[in-house]
Parts: sequence; C-alpha cells; structure tokens
Amino acid sequence: MERLIKGGRVATDYWQSLDPDHWLRTGEDGLLPDFPDDPDLIAPLALWRLRKEELLARRGRSGVLLEPHEGPEQIAGDLERLALVAVNFPKFGDGRGYSTARLLRERYGYSGELRAVGDVLRDQLLFLSRAGFDAFELRADRDPQNALAAFAELSEQYQASASEPLPLFRRRLAAASF
Repeated sequence: MERLIKGGRVATDYWQSLDPDHWLRTGEDGLLPDFPDDPDLIAPLALWRLRKEELLARRGRSGVLLEPHEGPEQIAGDLERLALVAVNFPKFGDGRGYSTARLLRERYGYSGELRAVGDVLRDQLLFLSRAGFDAFELRADRDPQNALAAFAELSEQYQASASEPLPLFRRRLAAASF
C-alpha cells in the first residue's frame, strides 16, 4: 500500500533509501559497492558525507536523511544539489524535526522536497506542513486516505508559518485594502 502523501494526495514513492551498513562495507576485493545509476536515492547523512561525489555523479537524483540530532547546517552547502531532504521522526513525541524543517525553509532557503519520515501520524500532518514539510511518509500501519482529511481540519490559522508567512491579521488587512 502507498504510504506517501505529497501534493495533497496519496502518491507513489520513487525514492529508495540506502542502508549505510551495506554501502559502507567493503567487499572481498576491498572496494565499496557501486551505487545504482538510475534510481533516486536517499542517503543517511554519514553515507552522504563519505560518498557525496559518487552519489552526485549518477543519473538519478540524490537526497539526504537527517536524524533528529543532525542539524540542517550540516548539509547547508549541499542544498542546491539535493532534490530531497528527509527528516526522521523516530518517536511521535520527538519534535526536533519541526525545527529542522523551519530552518531548512526559512534560514537556508531550501525549496526542494522536504519529507517527514518515521513515526509520522495523521495528527501531525497539518502541523508538519506548517513547519515546511511538503511530503509525508506515514507509518506502515496508517491509512493514507484517512490521513488526507487532517489538512482540512482547521479552516484558518492565526500564526505565521513556513507555509503561510503572514499572520491572519496581516492577511485580513491586505484583503481589506483592495
């Protein structure tokens, strides 16, 4: 079953996540394995740091997975070359990924796909989107069709956010001035 929500609908996920244990282990010949050339690949930060140039030399697109303790400043210089940044939420209650998303969008100007992965639940989706995420990989035991309703649960938000930079009173003033 598809578990990715992107663009306000359930979508097919064409990205493949890389296991660092496999891609950092040398073979009997003493060499690291070659990456496949065509698929779009998401590399954990440690793998990205060690084999960045090889990942970028392929035809497929490259993305990076950040864990909660890994800040966006660690990939700031590479953002223009990354088609996707995934941020892991290992536990429902771990909110560090929200800050990572805001920093990526607002401080570093990242405009590529920003994906929430891990323990991502329906109740978080609206708030994750307001922090700057535009793609959401739900837990395997969650129904993505049901989760889509989360985006329409609140008709108006008062605060500014990464997805709506003006607070409600400024939006109302702008609408009244016409």
